[in-house]
Amino acid sequence: MTEIITIQQAVMEEDEKYARGVRRSMSEKKILMVNVIGSPGCGKTTLLEQTASKPGEGNSPGFTFAVIEGDLETSRDAERLAAAKIEAIQINTKGGCHLQAHVIEQGLFSLESRLGLDSLDVLFIENVGNLVCPAEFDLGEDFKVAVSSVPEGADKPLKYPMLFHQAKAVLLTKVDLLPHVEFDKELFLKDVKSLNPQSPVIELDLTSGAGIEDWISFLYARLEEKRAHAG
Repeated sequence: MTEIITIQQAVMEEDEKYARGVRRSMSEKKILMVNVIGSPGCGKTTLLEQTASKPGEGNSPGFTFAVIEGDLETSRDAERLAAAKIEAIQINTKGGCHLQAHVIEQGLFSLESRLGLDSLDVLFIENVGNLVCPAEFDLGEDFKVAVSSVPEGADKPLKYPMLFHQAKAVLLTKVDLLPHVEFDKELFLKDVKSLNPQSPVIELDLTSGAGIEDWISFLYARLEEKRAHAG
């Protein structure tokens, strides 16, 4: 058992070197890097589609972005993003439950050759659908965002505390289903606050786009903070 833990720690320590390199590169280019983490089906891809088409303002949120898309298999989510005219690089982990920084570095090389990183303001990483493993690994991001949907239940923050403790923002999706499913929103908000008092909870109906402006305003503020700090 001790040997297994030692090997795992060594792997994580090696990958952290790549994470530091990614973070340094993103800082030099003043690109905001956001690691989006949530269960399968919680709405991560739909969130990015809606981000690209802010309601009432044409086809742009006002900043340029691309996506590194993580999945075990298939390129279906990347294809969805491409159909929405969003630049996306697909990474298949072939059974791995999370992305790692050395693979993110490869994705950055691909984006650089395809469109040039200098053209980007924000880079989203849509991590593999999982609330556990992705929270444990640093990919060089500025921060993590936790995505949780109403049908999953209100108990997720305390069941998966690492992610909700780390998250710079918590997105509660599929709120249009609140009248139709059992979901204790008061408990959910209380548990998030107990783990992470500073994290805002943004409620989203990604079918209609309700709440997306709050999400975009949050991103703008973080982007401006990064630019000011980098400058």
